[in-house]
Amino acid sequence: MTQADFACRVLACERRLYRIAYTMLRNEADCEDAVQEALLRAWSRLGTLREEAYFETWLIRILINQCKTLYRRRPLDVELVNDSVMGSEDGHSPLLETLEDLPPKPRIAIELHYIEGYNVKECARILSVPEGTVKWRLHQGRRLLAQAMREEAEL
Repeated sequence: MTQADFACRVLACERRLYRIAYTMLRNEADCEDAVQEALLRAWSRLGTLREEAYFETWLIRILINQCKTLYRRRPLDVELVNDSVMGSEDGHSPLLETLEDLPPKPRIAIELHYIEGYNVKECARILSVPEGTVKWRLHQGRRLLAQAMREEAEL
């Protein structure tokens, strides 16, 4: 893969990468750092990509690993900023706000499957977990979202 091909493929999935990073980190500055570091790592390890057809999956896996690294290194007192990376036009979306409050594992599964459009098998490959685990996380996430939305409606 040439540098131009790499740049073209990255540009095609750039917004998706930012949304996934934001889903995990919930901080725009950390999100930008994670995406940039993931792209640098991907470029330097391009030789490890077995099939170009799986480029995006491979890149997202690198990004998720980078997000996990940044999250572990984050000081505990960092204030999470709710910026507009995942927001709607007016900056308010009750469903997306509720999604942000989910635990990380079901949240990223829901992001990948329902928002980014990956099927369960692709999600399993990206997250490096069995398909059954992805299905459970989706089930758990839907249940938690429904519960939170019901509670919101009662207020």
